[in-house]
Amino acid sequence: MVNLLFAQAESLPSGLKAIGSWGDVAVFFLFLAAVIFVAFGMSRKSADSSEDYFLAGRGLKWWLIGFSLIAANISAEQFVGMSGQGADYIGLAVASYEWIAALSLVIVAFFFLPRFLKAGIYTIPEYLEKRFNKTSRLIMSIMMMIMLIVVNITVVTFAGAKAYAVFFGTDKIFGMPALDFFCWVIGVIAALYIFAGGLKACAWADLLQGSALIVAGGVVLFFALKHLGAADAAVLAQGAGAQGTDLAQKLADANAWERFNLLNADKLRMNLPSWDLVIPVTAIMFAIWIPNLYYWGLNQYIIQRTLGSKTLGEGQKGLVFAAFMKLLIPFIVIFPGMIAFNLFSAQMHENSFKASAEELQRFESLKDSPTEEEPLFLFSRSYAEFDPESAQDILEYNALALDVEIPVIEDQEKMDEADRLQQQLMELQSSEAAADNVFSKTTISGYDTDSALALLMSNVVPKGGFKGFMLAALLGAIISSVAAMLNAASTIFTMDLFNSCLKKATSASEEAKRQRKLVVVGRVAVILFALIGCIVAPIWNDPKFGGVFKAIQEFQGYISPGIFAAFVIGFWMKKAPNCYGPIALLGCPILYYVLATFVPDLDFLNRMAVTFAVLIGVAFILRVIAPRKEAFVQVSPEFPTNAVVQAELEAALKADLSDSEKEGLKMVYGHKMTSEKWAEFLKPSIAAKLFGVVVVILTILLYLYYWDYESSMF
Repeated sequence: MVNLLFAQAESLPSGLKAIGSWGDVAVFFLFLAAVIFVAFGMSRKSADSSEDYFLAGRGLKWWLIGFSLIAANISAEQFVGMSGQGADYIGLAVASYEWIAALSLVIVAFFFLPRFLKAGIYTIPEYLEKRFNKTSRLIMSIMMMIMLIVVNITVVTFAGAKAYAVFFGTDKIFGMPALDFFCWVIGVIAALYIFAGGLKACAWADLLQGSALIVAGGVVLFFALKHLGAADAAVLAQGAGAQGTDLAQKLADANAWERFNLLNADKLRMNLPSWDLVIPVTAIMFAIWIPNLYYWGLNQYIIQRTLGSKTLGEGQKGLVFAAFMKLLIPFIVIFPGMIAFNLFSAQMHENSFKASAEELQRFESLKDSPTEEEPLFLFSRSYAEFDPESAQDILEYNALALDVEIPVIEDQEKMDEADRLQQQLMELQSSEAAADNVFSKTTISGYDTDSALALLMSNVVPKGGFKGFMLAALLGAIISSVAAMLNAASTIFTMDLFNSCLKKATSASEEAKRQRKLVVVGRVAVILFALIGCIVAPIWNDPKFGGVFKAIQEFQGYISPGIFAAFVIGFWMKKAPNCYGPIALLGCPILYYVLATFVPDLDFLNRMAVTFAVLIGVAFILRVIAPRKEAFVQVSPEFPTNAVVQAELEAALKADLSDSEKEGLKMVYGHKMTSEKWAEFLKPSIAAKLFGVVVVILTILLYLYYWDYESSMF
């Protein structure tokens, strides 16, 4: 049996050879089976009511919440997208999404969550109805559903499918394109266990997957460093673009960790210059807080776990526990991405040029004779870095075709050549001369950095169980995130939209039927949204989106500043008028689009910041010219006292009932919320506050250590 499990990959069926040995195959399927078994087993009774199905009966403990938050968040978007940005010039700077997230989680724990639990809500849009009006709730519900279904679910599904398609190295599986095949695998599995068990199934599956993710990331980092330490120093120096033998000699005398620091010295900094288009230093100071606080505090598929917490204290401890784990993520996701570029930049270039070959051939055929009939050319920053001369030729071709001068960019003398070329191209795109011209839908890229993880899994992680575990952990993480998004979209559709169309129940039996109907509708929605996700996901394969991590953040900008502004004003400006909710929500996409169209050189994070600032300014104006007559006061649900519930139980027990019926009544009344239980439920956690302070201090120290104090940032 042992010999069979650890046989060579050549003895495997052809469809499984890429996984590795029989041991890898066994680990892969055993892990997935364990996840599915736990998900179904722990949620057998989670469909009795909408509270059971959508909020796990409000009984989640802190450790379950913490791991579930990490598993729902860390998936292909990070392991593929963030790892890819680590491989790109962005490097460790992208860790701000993780380390600012840690601080954001602490803020959510002590400033957002108490308000949400006190309101007794199922969904985040529901809070806006309590604070502003029903219109606010409706608008936010529709926005979040569109974002979850069209962007979040499809991007994460695509990113996971791409990682597996690249890893298996095949164009077709069972006659289907490999990318499409894996999209359907991810979508179907996620839909199945959410369909069956709702949030509780999701949370228990996440317990395994969240812990496996941390371990798997550590495994990849270990073997990547080991491979880096054994690699030929001259080849590494050549891949780094080094001139001469100085770097090669240093690498030859260095251990793996020293090699990592030598090769990635220009990437191990948290502060990119202010003109960067992805995450400039100015964004770290203000703009990046908007998507982070929105994501961790107002995004339904994340915050839904804390809405299902057993008590406020449990929710706070779970959030702070997740915050601590977020500090670890860059080391197990971004560092391997950097090493992947050190080892496999040639393969990344080859992968990218396969997709760009036809467009480059078209350029070669047209470059000496521009024509208005052919679309103009686009290139990414990575192409400008790989081949700046060719990128300059493309820029000149576009300018000649448009009959304009190549734009002069402010501070371009301070920029790297790749930054200058990219921003000049963007200026041409947005120029008046380009209004009647169509740019190509294909972007010429220099490196396929999104393939970083797949290359590591194929070439660095050994067989014999490790590779199988890595593949299973990644697939489980992807499925976990997609499942969380499906559950959130289903919850919003059912509780915010469909529920408002149902008549209120007038008896216990009618309420039971109503609850069952809500669960059925939620399950149907899960299947429908999963189908949409699987069909739409492959469109993200187009390089014009600039990588999956950037794409998902960019699209969030159309809604997150407005939602965040509505809640900030709703929380702290008690006399802001009720009309502000719809104004902020609807004004956000309009403002963001205007900025994206007319100020294209403003990075998307700072576009969010400007949009948010304008909306906050609108709130102050409305507060002056049309304030609420009375300040808003958040009202908690009213519950009977323990004495009243006990009296009701004693009265009910006087009826002629069997012993089993009496026991059933005692159980029902025992679970009823009372004013005393409610007071206990809303008690904050002192331990969470203390550990939250520790997380804040650690985050500040990490920024201080990895800050580049020498480069000019402005």
